[in-house]
Amino acid sequence: MIEVKAEHPYHVTFSGSWASRLNQIQGKRKTVVITSSEVVEHISMMVQEYDIFLVPDGEHAKDFVTIKKLWDFFESKGIERSDLIVAIGGGSITDLAGFAAATWLRGIDWVAVPTTLAGMVDASIGGKTGINGVSGKNLIGSFHSPVEVIIDLALLSTLSDRDFCAGLAEVIKCGLIADPEILKILNNSSPEILRSAAGAVSLSEIVRRSIVVKADIVSEDFKEKGARAFLNYGHTLGHAIEHLSKYQLRHGEAVAIGLHFAAHLGFKHSGLEQESYLLHRTLLERYGLPVKYDVELFEPLLSVMHLDKKSRDGIIRFVLLRAIGYPILSSDLSETDLRTAYREVMS
Repeated sequence: MIEVKAEHPYHVTFSGSWASRLNQIQGKRKTVVITSSEVVEHISMMVQEYDIFLVPDGEHAKDFVTIKKLWDFFESKGIERSDLIVAIGGGSITDLAGFAAATWLRGIDWVAVPTTLAGMVDASIGGKTGINGVSGKNLIGSFHSPVEVIIDLALLSTLSDRDFCAGLAEVIKCGLIADPEILKILNNSSPEILRSAAGAVSLSEIVRRSIVVKADIVSEDFKEKGARAFLNYGHTLGHAIEHLSKYQLRHGEAVAIGLHFAAHLGFKHSGLEQESYLLHRTLLERYGLPVKYDVELFEPLLSVMHLDKKSRDGIIRFVLLRAIGYPILSSDLSETDLRTAYREVMS
């Protein structure tokens, strides 16, 4: 059990039976489960007593049409302030469900049951909720923490190899910014081993360590006035790529490209050693993650990056590394610096 301190304290609970733990939390409250048709195939027997709202898979769920349908569903079911919303799925579902819970009756309780690796180590923790705008990702949202996050590693068995590896991008990020032990474990493993019985201990350890990294940073800086920005390492370019690809790339795949780009910037501008720079690419490719994007698309990506939530006064701020485990927030990079680095990395 890992504590997160936010607008209210809550726990990330490891459970061998997410359904049993959810039943304990739910009590006699009216409960709406928000999930996808893909996920519900695996969990239908465990949620049949709840009202279920199905959303599209992936980022396409996070739009005005879906949130309006959710509000209408809550109204039709008579959801009150004492009731409960449960998000069962990946990061897009926890983002959407958390935002729905934040905005219905000015905020009601919600529980996150992440079914993806990225959801477990990143999206479900920290209280950031939201939907996408026309111009970019997560532009409309609020801070509204869950009352609990339930981690059941057995749910990861439902993932495709592609989705599992995409989630590892967030794990690698946590290792790069705060916990090098994660990188050591990953360097001595592989996707096949982590998904096997032999790798169960290692998988559990990197998930736990990644959650601790995020929980510690969020507890220190809930509203992202300082250190929490470090969790966006690789995400400035990553979110822009994700948006420009119309979400055909997984979040983790886009972040992986962003991590490689940020490492190059760190090598050129913040003193990151070449060995540490090269480690980024080695680990990302070891886990089947992309490190390059179309070299001709920098200008449209730049336009999207200007909408990044870390930008101030028109200046795009990047999280860089001075060394592994030592992130900084840089406002000193010109558009020329970014353009040059992009062409060097993507060519």
